[in-house]
Amino acid sequence: MSKVCIVFDRLRSEEKMLQKEASDLGCDTSMLDAKITKINTDSKKEDYDLGDVVLERCVSYFRGLHFTSSLEFMDVPTINSYDVANICGNKMIMTLRLKKHNVPTPKTYFSFSSESALENLEKVGYPLVIKPLIGSWGRGVMPLKDKDTADAIMEIRDINDGPHDRIYYLQELIQRPPRDIRVITVGDEPIAAMYRKSSEGFKTNIALGADPELCEITKEMEDIAVKASKAMGGGILGIDMMEDEKTGLVVHEVNNTVEFKGLARVSKRNIPKAMVEYALSCIRK
Repeated sequence: MSKVCIVFDRLRSEEKMLQKEASDLGCDTSMLDAKITKINTDSKKEDYDLGDVVLERCVSYFRGLHFTSSLEFMDVPTINSYDVANICGNKMIMTLRLKKHNVPTPKTYFSFSSESALENLEKVGYPLVIKPLIGSWGRGVMPLKDKDTADAIMEIRDINDGPHDRIYYLQELIQRPPRDIRVITVGDEPIAAMYRKSSEGFKTNIALGADPELCEITKEMEDIAVKASKAMGGGILGIDMMEDEKTGLVVHEVNNTVEFKGLARVSKRNIPKAMVEYALSCIRK
């Protein structure tokens, strides 16, 4: 009998749903809290209850990334892989990878100092959207509508002077309906999609209160989602798209440890079951 291990650092509805579906499929499951797990350079797979395949589900990007590296060191099949997590977790690397693979994505400008970023803003013109390189749930994402706002943001970043604060990611503001589209792909296959609508502001994250509504996956959405998944390296991903009034669908983000509680409420497809089935298919024979 195959065994699936679910690694977490905060036990949420998603992890409980995955555990239930694995059990319903006749699999043994183990739940491993990354926060209390100790690994060293002599560690072996047999030292832990890791099963045959691991679904890495940490909320903390850095914790999950480095835990995945440790799992791969012990030759444990892990979803998603370190390489996929590393690409998706850094918005600059992710955006460049999307563009390199001809996935439609908003035009994005990169600067490596606040002075250069301000020069970029003056040259391109307001508004642009500034995003942190690392982060989720829309935190730190904001439109820069004028020079006063930009100056204030740059000043805060210069004071903080964290390593990622020195890299400026500025993206065109897409003219779109007050919603975006989340498509979940499993093994490069789009299995479910939803509109995330927001009545206030321009952020559409479910974590910030946006309302999920089932979205039928069109051929265009499917083609773009498949292309974006392959560009990242595959696995289980959340592909976020916007409906540009001028150019059509564009991918603005790809999520590694994708949340699906909101979409599971409206989806016709059993999302956690599809994820577990994919994990089982990745077990090395």
